[in-house]
Amino acid sequence: MGRLFWKIFAGFWLTMLITVVGVTTALVVREEARRNEDSLLAAGPRSNISLRMAWSVAQYGGEGALRALLANWPEPDGEPPLVVGDDNQDLLGRAVPAGALAAARDQLAGFRANRDKTHVVDWRKRSVRAWRDPEGQEHLMFFPQTSLRSPERQSWIPYFRIETPLMLILAAILASLGVSVLLARHFSRPIRKLQDAFQAASLGQLDIRVGPSMVGRRDEIGELGRKFDGMAQKLQVLVGSQNRLLHDVSHELRSPLARLQVAVGLARQNPAQLDTALQRIEREAEKLDALVGEVLTLSRLEAQHVQHAEDYVDVVELLDSVAEDARFEAEGSGRRVMFTSSVDGELVIRARGELLHRAVENVVRNALRYTPPDSAVELYLSKNATTQGLHIIVADSGPGVPESDLATIFDPFFRGESAGNGGYGLGLAIARRAIEAHGGRVYARNRQSGGLEIHIELPGPAA
Repeated sequence: MGRLFWKIFAGFWLTMLITVVGVTTALVVREEARRNEDSLLAAGPRSNISLRMAWSVAQYGGEGALRALLANWPEPDGEPPLVVGDDNQDLLGRAVPAGALAAARDQLAGFRANRDKTHVVDWRKRSVRAWRDPEGQEHLMFFPQTSLRSPERQSWIPYFRIETPLMLILAAILASLGVSVLLARHFSRPIRKLQDAFQAASLGQLDIRVGPSMVGRRDEIGELGRKFDGMAQKLQVLVGSQNRLLHDVSHELRSPLARLQVAVGLARQNPAQLDTALQRIEREAEKLDALVGEVLTLSRLEAQHVQHAEDYVDVVELLDSVAEDARFEAEGSGRRVMFTSSVDGELVIRARGELLHRAVENVVRNALRYTPPDSAVELYLSKNATTQGLHIIVADSGPGVPESDLATIFDPFFRGESAGNGGYGLGLAIARRAIEAHGGRVYARNRQSGGLEIHIELPGPAA
């Protein structure tokens, strides 16, 4: 058990001990006060039955019957109850303890007040009764504590009395000890699991998960465990994608590097072809520079470290600029670029203009690469009337993509069966990361008339 367990345990136990000692002290004081009040009168089932019998005889037989009963009390081991009138004299002329008489009157007044308030009173605590004779004089019937020679027997009904406060405090301490251990374990155990999981993650074990051990928890600790699992999963995916990217980059770099080595070797063997070799070296160096630039852009997008400030961008103007540039590049190959917008006027959104421009440009250039000569790349812009979201479609007339590859064409270095058309397979990957950085999404569909459609969905203008 770590230090956290003992800190939580000590905190819970100290709090519970203070509470238990305080409550126990209050109960002891209250019990002692109640004992002092009730010590002047005998109370319990035996005295209650005797008082009820005397009251019934007086109620239905009168004073004479009551005197006869008191003079011939049926219990040889006990004295009859005192019957005291308004003159403070006992019916048989016995001595009346002043304290017991005052306690009886106070208790009777309390019972009458509680009865008026419809308060249920414990019958075992009723140690006084009142009888009113025909002349209207009220007589109190009660047993002084010293009048009973044998102690009252404990009722079969549980009756709480604090006889040993130290035993109660000891039991409370033991109970609080057990509860504190359970509470401390309940809180420290998942935290310790999280600590071990973080330690494992720092050592590269990103497949570790703490969720299965916190299935039943719906508190903040359980939420923290689920957040850790989400973080670990994202890290695992990110590290895996980085490893795949490094593998793919190393594979892509080998071809131009191999051609560079061949060009250098040819130049050394045949100095007369030095100019040709230098031209080849220059082209391969430019390809390497372009590849490294694409890889760096993709890496920054995946790590979300792109340094582009958001600005107000007119989407209609941006797409028109992309179409104009692509149209200029496509003229030499007999291809066309057509831009159509269903939005009248301007459509201004908050976006990273340069990044969004590059994403759409990559998609359009990719379409130009695969669409056949004497065909057109179509660029559409529309706006959803309900969600106010933007929908951009880039469609070509090329061979399309197998259905199984529609979801993977946005992966880095994916070129499918059209690798002969050039490129590194990073354009669509960069486009997807750029669109996702704007809170949108991009996906591909094959056209029924032939060709491929790239759909780009973006959030609309902020209200």
